[in-house]
Amino acid sequence: MERVLIVGGGVIGSLYAAHIASVAEVWVLTRRAEHARALENEGLRISGKHDFTARLRATADAEDLPEVDLAILATKATQLEEAATAIEGRVPAATVMTIQNGLGAEEIVRRHGDWQLVSAVTFMSGVRRGDAHVEYELDTATWMGPYAGTATSFERVQEIEKLLHDSGLEAVAFPDLLPAQWSKLIFNATVNTVSALTDLGHVGLFAREEELTDLGHLVHQLVDEGKRVADAAGVALHEDPWEMNVLAVRRGETQASDYAHVPSMLEDVRAHRPTEVDFITGALVREAERLGVPVPLHTTMYRLVKGKEAAFPANAPEAAVAGDRQTERSAS
Repeated sequence: MERVLIVGGGVIGSLYAAHIASVAEVWVLTRRAEHARALENEGLRISGKHDFTARLRATADAEDLPEVDLAILATKATQLEEAATAIEGRVPAATVMTIQNGLGAEEIVRRHGDWQLVSAVTFMSGVRRGDAHVEYELDTATWMGPYAGTATSFERVQEIEKLLHDSGLEAVAFPDLLPAQWSKLIFNATVNTVSALTDLGHVGLFAREEELTDLGHLVHQLVDEGKRVADAAGVALHEDPWEMNVLAVRRGETQASDYAHVPSMLEDVRAHRPTEVDFITGALVREAERLGVPVPLHTTMYRLVKGKEAAFPANAPEAAVAGDRQTERSAS
């Protein structure tokens, strides 16, 4: 693959863009013109797990894009509709790879083009230090497979796997991604919501089950609910989400005494912006309802996160005013 487009210049998009730029021509489609200018003028620096600066092309105008062999949609699920709209009709010969959390990304993309589609989920993470600098934290694998219902071949997926390997990234190609996709869905639906509602990073408490109040009990029960849904859907999980949780917190504890990975949903809650809960926990709850599987814990977590979103200042001006009035009455 000679030319690759990354749609979205956040943490994950930046990690893909910088690494792939070492083996192919890379274009990044950003949302802001100043972001694109920074990438063009300064390059893209990666620090942390890897340390280098990549040279690439960037633009905020989709009309500037050339034809590409591969387009990776690296936005959050909440921005995917906008991303797919931006490239509609512009890269018709490309294979398009989705890497969003949860379920349903491919259906959104299919509405905007007759592309070969590759489904993927990634466990990479990092911290955005600026428009042209990302600190790489977790250098874990991207799992990928051909999206059912399209003409995408497994051989095409293997070509992408090789591209990522050659660029220094971890990747695993699957003939059928569903078992891996569901493993991460259950993991995310559990860890992200618990983190978002407790304001805790992914710490050891998520795997502790010694005391009655330990969060590990709740995490384990949420995982078990999710596994019952996967079983009803006929999906044999690639990895046990509970073991994924345990290994993740152990990895964090061995990296640094003060290290705790901050899940994306917690980042969004802290920033008072919409989360991906509808695509993650919401998708799991809807699938459970379709299959007739009770998931009271996930349903509760879903409602609580949606309530958290409703309380964001931009979403609840009337509640904010009422709160101000109550404060005035209390002070008088």
